[in-house]
Amino acid sequence: MSKRQRLTITLRPDILKQLDSTIDEHNVRNRSHAIERILSESLGPKIQRAVILTGGQGVKLRPFTYEMPKSMIPVKNRPLLEYSIDLLRGYGIKDVVISTGYLGDRIKDHFHDGSRLGMSISYIEERKPLGNAGALRQIKGLINEPFFLIYGDVLADINLINFVDFHKQHQGVVSMALSSAENISDWGVVKLNGTRIVELTEKPDKSMHLSGLINAGIFVMEPEVLNLIPNNNKYISFEKDIFPKLTEAKKIYGYPFGGQWFDVSTPKIYERVIKEWRK
Repeated sequence: MSKRQRLTITLRPDILKQLDSTIDEHNVRNRSHAIERILSESLGPKIQRAVILTGGQGVKLRPFTYEMPKSMIPVKNRPLLEYSIDLLRGYGIKDVVISTGYLGDRIKDHFHDGSRLGMSISYIEERKPLGNAGALRQIKGLINEPFFLIYGDVLADINLINFVDFHKQHQGVVSMALSSAENISDWGVVKLNGTRIVELTEKPDKSMHLSGLINAGIFVMEPEVLNLIPNNNKYISFEKDIFPKLTEAKKIYGYPFGGQWFDVSTPKIYERVIKEWRK
């Protein structure tokens, strides 16, 4: 955590009233935090780019994924992937790189260069399964500033401004959005020490007594994370190969959020999404 310096300021009553209206004692704790957050948003570096990973074959979602990639299955008459793009656009992030693989042409044919949505979308292609980190390896040298990473099968209602604010405060290499689940055996379960991630257990046995906080598949990453991905053509996973290194180095933090979240990975979850997704 960076050091603070005490500063005395005077404000007009109307401005002070507006400032106090932003305090919710959770995302904004007090007047000092409110002022720091507003100045950070106005003067600090903005996150302008995002990468969305869509290369998986979606085997668990068959037969839906025989003819379309998992990220293109329809949710309320729109492709799943379009909700992530809308989320980013809603926070002013319009430069998106989509990593494609299985049936990736279906994604390109729908979104093209993104101009129809007021976005700038480019593509990198995963010609063989490389893992989620292996896919990201292909943008090394193309991104030199902090960026969002989103898994392409995720639906989430998350405040990205608060997420970025959290990332800046903690100054880690990666901040991981965390949701909660009753059946933790299907996801990566996180153990926290305060806000720092100290352990990540992938798809634990149901008998293990772990927290209900899980990896939500949405991250803020510093570009230096790309240096941790070996420059080879092997299958590399963030959860198995990269995040444990960051955990050991004490450079990865967890950001719990309370909005809706789904990992659309099975027909059962897809059925729930159709009924429950509110966006």
